[in-house]
Amino acid sequence: MKPIVLAFSGGLDTSWAIPYLAETTGRPVATVTVDTGGFDAAARAELAARAATLGAIEHRMLDARAEYFARVLRYLVFGNVRRGGTYPLSVGAERSIQARGVALAARELGSTTVAHGSTAAGNDQVRFEVALRTLEPGFEILAPVRDSLVSRAAQVAFLHERGLPVPAHGAAYSVNRGLWGTTIGGSETKTSQLPLPEAAWVATRGAFDRPLAPARHTLTFEEGIPVAFDGESLDPVALIERVESTAAPFGIGRGIHLGETILGIKGRVAFEAPAAEVLLSAHRELEKLVLTGRQLRVKEGIAAQYGDLVHEGQHLEPVCRDLEAFLLSSQTRVTGEVHLLLRPGALFVEGVESPFSLLAASRGAYGEAAGEWTAADARGFARLAALPGELHARAGAAPPAHTEAQEAVAAKGGQA
Repeated sequence: MKPIVLAFSGGLDTSWAIPYLAETTGRPVATVTVDTGGFDAAARAELAARAATLGAIEHRMLDARAEYFARVLRYLVFGNVRRGGTYPLSVGAERSIQARGVALAARELGSTTVAHGSTAAGNDQVRFEVALRTLEPGFEILAPVRDSLVSRAAQVAFLHERGLPVPAHGAAYSVNRGLWGTTIGGSETKTSQLPLPEAAWVATRGAFDRPLAPARHTLTFEEGIPVAFDGESLDPVALIERVESTAAPFGIGRGIHLGETILGIKGRVAFEAPAAEVLLSAHRELEKLVLTGRQLRVKEGIAAQYGDLVHEGQHLEPVCRDLEAFLLSSQTRVTGEVHLLLRPGALFVEGVESPFSLLAASRGAYGEAAGEWTAADARGFARLAALPGELHARAGAAPPAHTEAQEAVAAKGGQA
């Protein structure tokens, strides 16, 4: 009768899972919420109360925000990772951290049975189970929503029949909120053409009803890590939360991502990532100032591979440590300030500065003065740069000697 340890988000799926697991297995259910962002003190208290009301014998809240940044988010920043060039992995990136917290809580409770609320059609079932099986190969993993094929409407009815609370969004929308943003799924995202209604947005709702006046801010990075906002030094978690609260009222960071799921089908999800949009855009521009062109091009490919692995739930795969080592090395000179202009629905990087500026290191000025070379050097360089094309054109100017012979063969029907 050791408890089933349920990863509890407070949403519909995991709210339904508490009484369902207790009824169908006859075992007690303990809940664990691994806080990777998106909860304030009131939300944490509400989660604990809801878990108890739904029948959990114990609820644990683990603060993993700093661990989430140290293990995952800083590398997503270093790599400027956006899936499909759009989506900054707002929620899926945190699943390995959450799985680690649930596994730790299960060990402390003396249980080897853990459960999650993922569906059969989503990515999270893979992410959770890959991480849990890697961390604890001997654990039993239950997925009641997936394995019972229950619909969201049926979950709502199940809770209503027992007089149990239903989350605010009910069956209409699935909302996941974390330090790196919020994802929202609903009937609109099951299509390829419909937008999300204004009422479904969470952090940026109403941002365009009464647009704010433009505002300027400054972000400071040290070796790729954001360390200050408008001159105020903050730890990374506090800084990300500050940037989100600043940028969200402008409606910055909204998007709908359409791409490949882990299961191989196309999927679509709406997201709000104000902090990620600001930090990734700022970091990318600073890198352009201090990294060489070859560094940027090689890093782009490595970052894409790292983002794919994190998206697919393979963050614990050893190769991720190798990729992280490269990303960390690339950040040695990514130090400086980025000047930002926030406007309704838009972010504009006005300028960057760094003590490692490759622009400032040059005695030349693009389009104005050579500085590093003479006019003769430039003339010779242009001549050599044109040489491959010149040789290609020269080689094609006269017909090849064998053309007439080939035409004769063709005239005879291809018989030599």
